[in-house]
Amino acid sequence: MELVLKTELEARLSLVVNDIDIKEGSGAFLIEGGDYKGKTILIHYHRPKNFRKDSKVIFVIPGAGRNGKDYRDAWKEASEKYGLLVLSPEYQERYYPEFWSYNLAQMIYDVDVSNETFKINQDPEKWIFEDFDRTFELVKTKLNLTCEHYDMFGHSAGGQILHRLAIFKPENKADRILASNAGWYTIPTTKDIFPYGLRNIRESANRLDFSKELVLFLGEKDDANETRGDLRRSPEVDRQGIHRLERGIYFYNESKKIAHESDLEFNWKLEIVPNIGHDYKEMSKMASEYLYGSKEN
Repeated sequence: MELVLKTELEARLSLVVNDIDIKEGSGAFLIEGGDYKGKTILIHYHRPKNFRKDSKVIFVIPGAGRNGKDYRDAWKEASEKYGLLVLSPEYQERYYPEFWSYNLAQMIYDVDVSNETFKINQDPEKWIFEDFDRTFELVKTKLNLTCEHYDMFGHSAGGQILHRLAIFKPENKADRILASNAGWYTIPTTKDIFPYGLRNIRESANRLDFSKELVLFLGEKDDANETRGDLRRSPEVDRQGIHRLERGIYFYNESKKIAHESDLEFNWKLEIVPNIGHDYKEMSKMASEYLYGSKEN
């Protein structure tokens, strides 16, 4: 159970939906949920002291704990160092219940866990992928930003969301997407049924777009010895490997093979970060250096 300080709770209760007030430092604002006006999404932000109209923007997508504030805080140092506007969405359980509304981006519904049955949501406008461009445009308008694109980092469940974003909504305004330490993957093949593959939701892998810069950003020690976080086990996902590092490598290699077989442009990358396991703080630090630490960035 998340503990919330009284002052923080009071601040949340005072927020007005779609009233975006981004001051210097850390704070939060509420926006409407994309698929239903009665839902809201809490966006935690950090605006650095050296913020400019051309500052870069990064979305930081939390793990299964949906603790956007903690993930935002993990990027505060990088925000000040590199002049980044950090946006970390918090999808609250009351509006987005269970893993299928978050990890699986509302792509399935009517889930019966005990009988392992569900329905596939065929309407892309109901998926949460639409929220990122929409939030970006709201913030861009409010702050008169000149940038046209944003970067993304998602860890664990956030990594699940982001690799599915690259598969199912490649026509987005994200520039670079770092999917970090996801527990398991949707393989872009019709050999397997969704959510393990594309069957029942996509007719063919031949029409997929692998041109987006998706980076599988994996911790070297997120292996069989790692005990942090829950790891799904089933015959379907165990074919991808028995731990997160193995599954991430499998997903990358299978995707590359599928793209080449279909003669498609393939811009996805694999980066294995040494000496780090399932640690969102350390992976966040390495992600900021990877994205913004070189002179070219």
